[in-house]
Amino acid sequence: MISTRGRYALRVMMDLAENDNGSFIPLKDIAERQGISKKYLEIIVKDMVSGGLIVGASGKGGGYKLCKKPEKYKIGEILELMEGTLSSVACLADKGFTCDRKSQCQTLPMWKEYDKMVHDFFYKKKLSDLIPKNK
Repeated sequence: MISTRGRYALRVMMDLAENDNGSFIPLKDIAERQGISKKYLEIIVKDMVSGGLIVGASGKGGGYKLCKKPEKYKIGEILELMEGTLSSVACLADKGFTCDRKSQCQTLPMWKEYDKMVHDFFYKKKLSDLIPKNK
């Protein structure tokens, strides 16, 4: 399941793209437009900055903006930064996980196929795909 961290990160990214005027956008403005607690967004954007999704500046005229054009961001990279792995089962999510049944697991091929579908779905979508064209 995608948590609020992942969903809110997408909303922040979309807001930054939709309101891009070349300047940094204050977090309070994003929080107001998105109806999300500024305190919670502060935690999320910190991880987004350290993960290289956005850049931030403090002080007068400070705020956040995208590092790249919206069409250069894959939804999968945003979600995986915020959520960690999108794998459905522990044996695929954690490379160090040992399962005694792995060699005879009849469901493992299904989980691999499912995870590939999820991965491909999110990595084919770009941030620009989520932004209405008539804005």
